Amino acid sequence: MQTKPILVIGATGKTGSRVATSLEAKGHVVRRGSRSAATPFDWEAPETWAPALSGARAAYVTYFPDLAFPGAVEKLESLVETAKDVGVEHLVLLSGRGEHHARLGEEVVRNSGVDFTIVRAAWFAQNFSEGYLRDPVLAGVLPMPGGVVAEPIVDVDDIADVAVAALTEHGHKGELYEVTGPRLMTFSEMAGELSRATGREIRHVPISFEEFHGNIAEAGGTFVADVFTAIARETLDGRNAHTTDGVMRALGRAPRDFADFARTAAETGAWTSAA
Repeated sequence: MQTKPILVIGATGKTGSRVATSLEAKGHVVRRGSRSAATPFDWEAPETWAPALSGARAAYVTYFPDLAFPGAVEKLESLVETAKDVGVEHLVLLSGRGEHHARLGEEVVRNSGVDFTIVRAAWFAQNFSEGYLRDPVLAGVLPMPGGVVAEPIVDVDDIADVAVAALTEHGHKGELYEVTGPRLMTFSEMAGELSRATGREIRHVPISFEEFHGNIAEAGGTFVADVFTAIARETLDGRNAHTTDGVMRALGRAPRDFADFARTAAETGAWTSAA
């Protein structure tokens, strides 16, 4: 077992928290990278990067809230240079499927001179249970743009499992794992699975991208809404309407189905209250 720590950037996020917990459960030394950590990491404070990376043998890299945010790719470039300078041996980058800026971020890591693995993920199933769509689901609606475009939505637990494998096992360096769920689903079909899991009706409500923007702006402000709406316009055009074998290639098993995610989330109380 390696004694050098693995830095998990974004250790309080959906994937980062799972990656850090799984690594610790397997006996690895983990440095949880967040603004409140003992050794803090903050994307907005470059002076925190070198101390967080120093002494780490590998790092799981996520950019919050998304690589599409202005300045994100440039910050990633600086972070990669810092990682190289302090001797980090392996970077595992979480990327977004079908996103132009995410591809630019991937190229930064590919060209860094540091060993890398890229995990390019489809849309997160946990957006319904832990993210901005939880409250609408509690209210019985699923307001989403994109019409009848199908998405191979992926369970975040699968993303974390792939990242942990890449960080701890041989054979993953230089790989690109594009990870999706096992089937294509429209938002209407997702609403049906959520209805079955929760035992109450949840309806897909088709909305325009302008309405989508308004909903996000109300919750998170105009700047956040601008970026996420741009991502939705870019990715909900059919470009991602196919499944991939990334989970199988990385883990030797099939990805989890959305129905299993919904059932497990319901059983663990994800939608029991608005708290």
